[in-house]
Parts: sequence; structure tokens; C-alpha cells
Amino acid sequence: MIEGKYLTIWQKYLPVIRILLKKSTKEEQQLTINKIDFETVGERGGSGYSFNLEIEKGKVMNGISGTAVARDLFKTLTTDPQVKEFFLNKKAKVRMNKQFMLIMNTVEIEPVVTEEEVSVL
Repeated sequence: MIEGKYLTIWQKYLPVIRILLKKSTKEEQQLTINKIDFETVGERGGSGYSFNLEIEKGKVMNGISGTAVARDLFKTLTTDPQVKEFFLNKKAKVRMNKQFMLIMNTVEIEPVVTEEEVSVL
């Protein structure tokens, strides 16, 4: 198995994904990914390339160890300084279905106020 074989594909889409992630705080965003990009690199066949990726404050919240496609997307997103900063106070769901549609939903996370911070106010 080749590590990071989908990184180049995700890098290609990163500028658009960056924009759509920001818009996804207001409403669900979708991006159709070129199926050929994945089929050229991968050998998933009938199992497909679909995945669900849940990110909270920049960390993966669900098990993606079994899908290189999702792992490489997460790595691409979290190594980009703009996206990394965007995720600091967000909870995001990014999924790709069997039709190669990338679907993104993001919500702001309320900052946690400690008792010490409250007493200062």
C-alpha cells in the first residue's frame, strides 16, 4: 500500500474546498470530484471511495484508519494553515458518496469559559 497516494488529488481541490468549508457554516456545500482522478490512483473497485470524516477543533472524531482517501484529505486539510486555523473552533462533517460528491457541513463551537475567566469578567 502506498502512503499518501491521494494527497495530490486533494491538493488539486484544496483551493475550492477551502472556500466551500467557509460557506458550509451557513449551509451545506457540495463539490463533485472527478471520478477518474481516484480510479487512476486507487484500486478500490466495488468498495468505492466513499467515506465520512468528522472533525472537531482540528482533530478527527471518528475512525478513518481504514480509508486512505479520508486520511489523505484530513492530512491535506490540517497541513494547510488557513484550514487549520478555520478548524480551531469548528465542528465539521465532510463526506464523499459513491457518486464522488464531497459534502461539507460545519458549525461553530461555543468557546468554553472557565470559572477563572468568569471571575475576571
